[in-house]
Amino acid sequence: QVQLVESGGGNVQAGGSLRLSCTASGNIASVNVMGWYRQVPGKERESCATIIKDDTTNYANSVKGRFTISRDNAKNTVYLEMNSLKAEDTAVYYCYANVLLIGRWRTNNYWGQGTQVTVSP
Repeated sequence: QVQLVESGGGNVQAGGSLRLSCTASGNIASVNVMGWYRQVPGKERESCATIIKDDTTNYANSVKGRFTISRDNAKNTVYLEMNSLKAEDTAVYYCYANVLLIGRWRTNNYWGQGTQVTVSP
């Protein structure tokens, strides 16, 4: 029904930058909240940043001031600009979208497949 395709992960040295992208496609009427979560082995998935359709954003304290989330509603795409990366930012990053499908009355949550971000000290 809905696919979230992520790109932009990779390896970077501490202090460097990466930009993640995620595009939602499928039988979509509207995309409400979009966001990025991350997970390291042995820990729960945690929210990094979210953005709703009116561009209101919310950030985890650990990334505030370093990461910037944005979206292109026409393309159903969300971005995460990550600057001043630290070793502790190393994780698998997952895209999230809360989507209303065409012909449906309530929204559903969807996740991307995850993209690895590795920050070397």
